[in-house]
Amino acid sequence: MLFLATTINYMDRIAFGFLVPEIRKDMVLDDAMYGRMTAAFEMAYTVGFLAMGKLIDRYGTKIGYAVAIAWWSAAALFHALARTPLTLGMNRALLGLGEAGNFPAAIKSVAEWFPKKDRAFATGIFNAGSNVASMVGPPLFTVMVMNFGWRGCFLITGGLGFLWLVLWMITYRKPEEHPGVNEAEREYILSDEDGTKEPEIGWLAALKYRETWGFAAGKFLTDPVWRFYSYWLPVYLYDVRGFDMKKVGWVLPFIYLMADFGSVAGGWLSGYFIRKGFDVGKSRKMAMGVCAACMPLAVTAVLFDSPVIAVLLMSLATAAHQGWSANQFTTVSDVFPRPAVASVTGIGGCAGGLGGVMFATWLPGVLIPVIGYKPIFLTFGLFHLTALLCVHLLMRDLKPVRLQEFPEGRLS
Repeated sequence: MLFLATTINYMDRIAFGFLVPEIRKDMVLDDAMYGRMTAAFEMAYTVGFLAMGKLIDRYGTKIGYAVAIAWWSAAALFHALARTPLTLGMNRALLGLGEAGNFPAAIKSVAEWFPKKDRAFATGIFNAGSNVASMVGPPLFTVMVMNFGWRGCFLITGGLGFLWLVLWMITYRKPEEHPGVNEAEREYILSDEDGTKEPEIGWLAALKYRETWGFAAGKFLTDPVWRFYSYWLPVYLYDVRGFDMKKVGWVLPFIYLMADFGSVAGGWLSGYFIRKGFDVGKSRKMAMGVCAACMPLAVTAVLFDSPVIAVLLMSLATAAHQGWSANQFTTVSDVFPRPAVASVTGIGGCAGGLGGVMFATWLPGVLIPVIGYKPIFLTFGLFHLTALLCVHLLMRDLKPVRLQEFPEGRLS
């Protein structure tokens, strides 16, 4: 269910970038305007993370997730009604507010259902939904555009969200409440717990911990890289590489298929290290280090004339980022107890959204017409390594904190 929701989430999100050539036939939409519209999404996404994280921790995963997907699915439907760039931009903002609930709810659900040694792998599986959306979306959008127009694409993807909502409300339970979970499975799920009562905590209280700031710093630096690829890669392929919609329709699925492998492999890798006897913190950081080290090589894609080499290196970039992301998300449930997971994830998502506004939407919209794509791609190659340093310094050994005891990890 988490995988399906994440797939729908990204289908709604990436449709805009892919459909730009068709939307331009109905309204004026240059690079600067496109940048402002994606910035509107990112700004709303940033604010939405704080609100959704709080809502999910307060009302639970089931209700919080339901509210989020109902909101963003309705916003996706509204795209089909837009007649001007202003209304389209407003709908992008509404979409961002709702979509911010996906990852806090999904990470909290994983924390409820899996012990620590399995969480990164589980996160890698549901996070692969973002890549599957980018993989199957372009060919599906091509078919839908040919038959229903670009407005029909948004109607279809928005409708999928409401279908998922019905299934979610019928099927989701916590492990202790689920009739299909036996006692042995419950014991396995809770094998990391020591019986200590877990206190409630909101995002304001979570800000007192340096571990929160470490997670947020990592998201601030790495989320913009993924968002830049999501928003601008189709436009880059159209405008710089000279690809038409059919070529983009098969190149993007390949790139994001590789990202799928990266997401699952990155989550598996840290679990492998744990099973080999390394502690949780070292295992997560070793896996993240492997992924971060791939990024400087991957961004050299823009230096090669060969489209084959460029596509392969871009595939490495998306795979490495998603492997990083699977582990980075899991650090929250490694360090914080379950009642705080959505709030801390929301704070990190907010920081990632802020980074996205700055580095993935507004600045590229301003800089690309002046300096082109190459300097921007190359600069992004250093972001993950910098983020790894921040995680190491602020989250340290990724040891669990005791919120009610105000441990050393708290900032004074």
